[in-house]
Amino acid sequence: MRKRNRTLLPVLAGVCILLSLTLAGCGSQAKDSGAAGSGLVVGFSQLGSESAWRLGNTVSMERAAEEHGISLVVDNGMQKQENQIAAIRSFIAYQVDVIVFAPIVEDGWTNVLQEAKEAEIPVIMMDRVINVKDSDLYTAYIGPDHYQEGVNAAKFLQKKAEDMDQETIRIVEMSGTEGSSPMISRYKGFHDLIDRDERFEVLETISGDFLRSKGKECMETFLRKYPDQIDVLYSHNDAMTLGAIEVMEEHGIEPGKDIVIISVDGEQAAIDLLKEGKINCVVECSPMLGDAVMDLAEKIVSGQEYPRITRPEESCFTEYDDLSGLQPRGY
Repeated sequence: MRKRNRTLLPVLAGVCILLSLTLAGCGSQAKDSGAAGSGLVVGFSQLGSESAWRLGNTVSMERAAEEHGISLVVDNGMQKQENQIAAIRSFIAYQVDVIVFAPIVEDGWTNVLQEAKEAEIPVIMMDRVINVKDSDLYTAYIGPDHYQEGVNAAKFLQKKAEDMDQETIRIVEMSGTEGSSPMISRYKGFHDLIDRDERFEVLETISGDFLRSKGKECMETFLRKYPDQIDVLYSHNDAMTLGAIEVMEEHGIEPGKDIVIISVDGEQAAIDLLKEGKINCVVECSPMLGDAVMDLAEKIVSGQEYPRITRPEESCFTEYDDLSGLQPRGY
C-alpha cells in the first residue's frame, strides 16, 4: 500500500478551509470533519444535494468519519460530472488515502480513475455504479441493488392489481437522471416484470432527474397528455413523488386512491404519506452508508480482506403492512 506524504496534511486542511469559505455561497464545499491527527484522510465526491436522501447520505458519511476518527474531505458536485472529476483530481493531487464517490452517471470516468490507479489511491464507489472496461479502476462498491428495487416496485403492483377491478392498468413512470445507474436499473427491474404481464400498459416514461421540481413538471405533462387515463404512477425517487402529489392535489386528484403511487427511497416524508394513504408503496433505498464505508476504507488501507461488493439490508413498505412500529427514518 502506498504511503501518503504526511507533510501534505496541513496543506490539505488549509485548502479545505479555503474551499469552504470560497464555495459555500454557490452550494459546493469541501469539509474536513475528522479528528485531527487521526492519520486516515478520505476524499468524498458527493454528486449533489438534490433530495433529502442525498443530504441524509452526506450526514451519514460525516458522522461516521467523526466516529472513526477519519478526516473526511467532502466536495459537492452540484449534479455535474465535470465537478466530480475535478474533485477527484484534487484528491489525487493532495494524496488522500482513499477516494469515495457517488457517480452521477455511469460513463465517462475512465481517465480520472486511471489517474487514481497510477497514484495508488484506492477508489470506493458508493450508491451508484459505473461503466468501465477495466474493473480494476475501482477497488470496491458499497450501495443498494437498484435492479431489485425496480423488481420490488413491480411485485407490489402485481399484488395491487389483484385488488383493482380493471382489465387494463395504465402506468406513467418518472425516471431518474438519464444515464445514472439507479435510473437504468430501476427501469429495467420494473419493466422486466411489468412488460411481460398483459394486465399492464406503460403510457410513457419521462425523466424527472430525481428532482422535486421536475417531478411536478412531469406530472403536469402526464395529466395534460393522458387525462382520466392514469391508474398508476411509478416514480424512481421520493423527491419526484412529492412534487407529483402536489400537482395531483392541485388538480383535485386523490393520490393513493385515484392514482396508485409507487415510490423509491424511503424518506420520512414519503413514509408519512404512506401512512396517510397518499402513497401505496415505498421501496427502501437506504442512504445510511457512512459507517460501512468507513469500515471498508480502514480495511483497504490496513491491508485486511474486504468484500468487493457490499449491499445494505433494505425493505419495501406498503399499504398492506403494519407501519406503527417503524422507527424514524433519519432522512
